[in-house]
Amino acid sequence: MRTRPTSVIGEWRKVIGQFKIRSATMERNVEKMLNRVSVVFIIIGTAIMVVMILQTPKTCIPPEAPSKPHTHFPRSTCDSSPRQHLPFPKKNARMWSSKAWKSRLSSFSSYFLRFRDLGFLSNHTKALFLSAGAGHAPMALSQIGIADITAVELVDSLPLVRRADPHNLPYFDGAFDFAFTAHLSEALFPWRFVEEMERTVRRGGFCVVAVDECGGDDVRDIARLFPNSKVVDVANVTLEGSKRTSILLRVQDSPT
Repeated sequence: MRTRPTSVIGEWRKVIGQFKIRSATMERNVEKMLNRVSVVFIIIGTAIMVVMILQTPKTCIPPEAPSKPHTHFPRSTCDSSPRQHLPFPKKNARMWSSKAWKSRLSSFSSYFLRFRDLGFLSNHTKALFLSAGAGHAPMALSQIGIADITAVELVDSLPLVRRADPHNLPYFDGAFDFAFTAHLSEALFPWRFVEEMERTVRRGGFCVVAVDECGGDDVRDIARLFPNSKVVDVANVTLEGSKRTSILLRVQDSPT
């Protein structure tokens, strides 16, 4: 009577042992199969990448185009030939003849003509442009008769604009009669930007800033950035299609 339960337990142990063996075998088989599938997918993916890199799709090449040497990665697979780069004179001629350029040029020309009519500019004026961008403002000033123009920007745009840091200008004190910027609000250190602007303009010369339209306290705050200058003219103007406030200051003697 006592040996019967023992035999039943033994049978169950055998069954459990066989199940474990089968489970382990199944796990190993599944793992081998997954490894094989992974290898297959890696090979397929690699082959696809090689084909994409080495073969330009026919749909990207016009049927009448002559055969050309293959262009390799990282160019686009649709870039079937090297890009042509225009020389600077042709590139500038194209840009300067655009409608957008002419519109901005006209805007600046009208703006500077007002200063000439008021007697703040003449054909002999030595002018400096800070943060001059692509050069719309210096070109406009040139077109109204001023020849001695210097324009600087962090990135040059030859032949109108040369590279220099407006916060650390490479010019002598009092080298210019007239300095202009339309980008004071974008200066990293406005006080240093203005300090260099004032330093390079002679006593009796003019500093001009064009800022977003403002008045009253805002104009006074901007004027305080120019400790050696006095406000002479403030006017609301339209410049490059935007409402701006123009502030003209005359540089005075530096305090001793």
